[in-house]
Amino acid sequence: MDQLLPRALGPTLASALRASPVVVLGGARQTGKSTLARLGAVGQGRRYLSLDEVDVLERAVRAPDALLRDAGRLTLDEVQRAPELLLAVKRAVDASRAPGRFLLTGSANLLLMKRVSETLAGRAVYLTLRPMTRLELLGRRSAGGWSELFRREGRAWPELLRSRADADDWKEVVRRGGYPVPALHLRRPPERALWHSGYTQTYLERDLRDLSSVDSLPDFRRLMRAACLRIGNLVNQAELGRDVGMPQPTVRRHLDLLEISYLLVRLPAFAANRTSRLIKTPKLYWSDTALALHLAGENEPRGAHLENLVLGDLLAWSGRLLDAPQVTYWRTASGREVDFVVEWNDRLLPVEVKTTDRPRAGDADALRAFRDEYGSRVRAGLVLHTGEAVSWLADGVLAAPWWSVV
Repeated sequence: MDQLLPRALGPTLASALRASPVVVLGGARQTGKSTLARLGAVGQGRRYLSLDEVDVLERAVRAPDALLRDAGRLTLDEVQRAPELLLAVKRAVDASRAPGRFLLTGSANLLLMKRVSETLAGRAVYLTLRPMTRLELLGRRSAGGWSELFRREGRAWPELLRSRADADDWKEVVRRGGYPVPALHLRRPPERALWHSGYTQTYLERDLRDLSSVDSLPDFRRLMRAACLRIGNLVNQAELGRDVGMPQPTVRRHLDLLEISYLLVRLPAFAANRTSRLIKTPKLYWSDTALALHLAGENEPRGAHLENLVLGDLLAWSGRLLDAPQVTYWRTASGREVDFVVEWNDRLLPVEVKTTDRPRAGDADALRAFRDEYGSRVRAGLVLHTGEAVSWLADGVLAAPWWSVV
């Protein structure tokens, strides 16, 4: 059962509750936030209230201070349904900043909701629970071997990665996704399709309306499909608008809603000057590969889905570290591109993802160019592929199976 499987974020959540009066645990609906918040050491000695329950929601809206009064340590689930409750949380924390007082969970990113994030400024630690990683689904509290790649010098990588013998079929992992129910309990594709259909309908008819008024749900659904078909591409709002017959400002607003809901991931561009990252065009990915396949109406995973799978693992790993590594991509005006650049403690790890079981020397070209550009800050480059061999493609560029890291 999914509630018995350890989550990589669990120890980080427990540490945050020991240090901060408010911890906000965000993530898409059905990623396991309520399970993580209620079971095990995190849930012990905490009162639990869900704003999905009508009577609790009514009290949160009408008498928020009374709801919190004398609550002790309190977990409030789906808190985005009553943003006014957060003002009461602010008042309670200002009166007493005892650590661990409030654990707030929500399927909307409060940091992207300006009024809400300002309410909790200086009072909260924010964490994100991503869909389950491949290793979590195998029963391990892990999100890949990325930390070890930073701890060890490149010359030690071959031995490290050869020792990780959990070979897997990347297409099946993409189809399974990381939502606990379909990934763990629904084995047949038709059953998973029904679950994803219900999930999408719930999001459109309920969660989306909690966040904003959307004039046309069919138009919004078409935009979701168009976005899923562009996984791994640069975000082009004008092109998306033309394809779905939607004004560009509406496209921007709808993409923002998808990002706030933790369904869409906009991956920023890397640049040596951090400020310039904000004006680079981001790349578009989805939070869960199986949901993306369903929304796009695709049966066969593409190379972009393997990229998305690797990105999901990177985000789950970086999110469990309080000095969170930054994950970006690198692209030059001449067209050289590295799929992912991981920046941690002023060191850089460039990663390329290839759907080939026999990578060639040319697959290392972009990684070599990146290493030449940024010099001593760069770890060895990594080409993740679908074969089984671990080998050096070029000086400072190692090829390894995707499953040896993810």
